[in-house]
Amino acid sequence: MTVLDFIRVALAAILANKLLSALTTLGIVIGVAAVIVMVAIGLGARSEVDRQINSLGSNMLVVFPGSSRIGGRSGGAGTDLPLGESDVEAIRAKIASVVAVSGQLNGSAPVVFGNRNWTSTISGVHQDYATVRDWTIVSGRDFGAADMRTSGRVAIIGQTIVKQLFDGSDPIGQVLRIKNTPFQVIGLLETKGQSTMGRDQDDIVLLPIAAARGKIVGRSQVQTEQVGQINVKFEDGTDLTSAQVEIEQLLRQRRRIAVGAEDNFSVRNIAEFLKARTAALTTLGWLLAATSAIALVVGGIGIMNIMLVSVTERTREIGLRMAVGARRHDIMMQFLVEAVTLCVLGGLIGVVLGVGSAYAMGAAANWPILISPETILLALAAAAGTGVFFGFFPARRAAHLNPIDALRSE
Repeated sequence: MTVLDFIRVALAAILANKLLSALTTLGIVIGVAAVIVMVAIGLGARSEVDRQINSLGSNMLVVFPGSSRIGGRSGGAGTDLPLGESDVEAIRAKIASVVAVSGQLNGSAPVVFGNRNWTSTISGVHQDYATVRDWTIVSGRDFGAADMRTSGRVAIIGQTIVKQLFDGSDPIGQVLRIKNTPFQVIGLLETKGQSTMGRDQDDIVLLPIAAARGKIVGRSQVQTEQVGQINVKFEDGTDLTSAQVEIEQLLRQRRRIAVGAEDNFSVRNIAEFLKARTAALTTLGWLLAATSAIALVVGGIGIMNIMLVSVTERTREIGLRMAVGARRHDIMMQFLVEAVTLCVLGGLIGVVLGVGSAYAMGAAANWPILISPETILLALAAAAGTGVFFGFFPARRAAHLNPIDALRSE
C-alpha cells in the first residue's frame, strides 16, 4: 500500500465515527490554537519593543533633573536644581564616545495657523537633537548654528501638526504662532508613532532651545539656562552601563553632591527600561506554552485511547488484512497514519481558531500580532508529532496481533 492508500483508509475510518473523532481531536485543537496565540503574542511583543526602542533612538542615555526633598517628602521630578547648558557642554567635552548631545526643554502651548489651532508639545532642543533621536527630517532643513546662536524663530514640526493645521499641504515656509510669537516652519519630521506611554510622538513642535526658553517655556529662577532633560547618543558598541557611571560621576562632581548623599538627577537607559517591560509578556508566553503543552498531551492521550479502542473493535479486520497478505509493517502504518491524520485535522482547525483568537486579542489589547508561515508550520508539526508519539503504541499493538486469534474474534 502507498501512503495515499493509508490516508484514504484513515479518512474513511475517521468519517465513520465523526462525533467521536471530533471530541477526540478537541485537545489537539486547543493545543495548536494556544501555540499560535503564544507565538503570535511573543513575536508581536518583540517587534513592538524593537519599534519603540528605534523610535526613541539607539545607544542613548537620558539625564533627568531630580526632585527636591523637604521633610522627607519628594517634590517631584525636576523640582531640584535644573540641568543647564553648562552640563550639556561638560558631557560633550568630558564623556568618551559621545556622538551627539541635546537638551530637551518641554512645554505645552496652542499652535495657531490661519483659523486653525491645536495644542501641542513644544520642545526646545539643540542642533544635534535629530541626530540623537535618529529622527529624519523628510522635508526642509534642520536647525543651523545661526538658528541656535540668534534664538531664531524657526520651527520643525511633526506629522500630526501637518494633519491638524495644514490639512496635509506642504508646511515648509509657512508661519505658525505660538503664544502670539511667530515661528517659520523650516523642517518636517518623519513619522515616529506612539511612545512607550502611548503619547503621540508626532504631535510636537521643535524650536531652538534658547527661543523656547525665552518665548514659550520660560526661564527657571535658579537656572536661567535650563535645558530640561539631556539626551546623549553614543557610538555603536559603547558600553552604556560604563557610560552611565561616567555621567553620574561627572554630574555629582559638578553639582557638588557629597559622598553618600542622594543624587538630585537620574541617568536612564531607556532601551533597558523597555526590555524590562517585556517580562510580563514573557510570563504570559510561558503560561500559554504550558497550556498548549498540557492541551496537546491531553489530546494525545485521547488519540491513543481512541486508537486502542479502534484496534479492539477492528481486530477481525486486522486479521483479514493479514490473511490476504498484509505485513505487520502495513498494519502498523495504517493505524499510525490514522492517528497522525486525526491530529493534523485537529491541527488545521486549531490553526484557524488560533489565528482568529490572536487577532481578536491583539485588537482588544491594541497590541501588534505577528503570525508567520513558520508559526503555522510549527503548530502543525507539533500536532503531527503528537499523533506519531501517541499513535505509535496502538499501531504497534495492532501490528503484533496474532492473525489466527484476530480472525476468531467477534
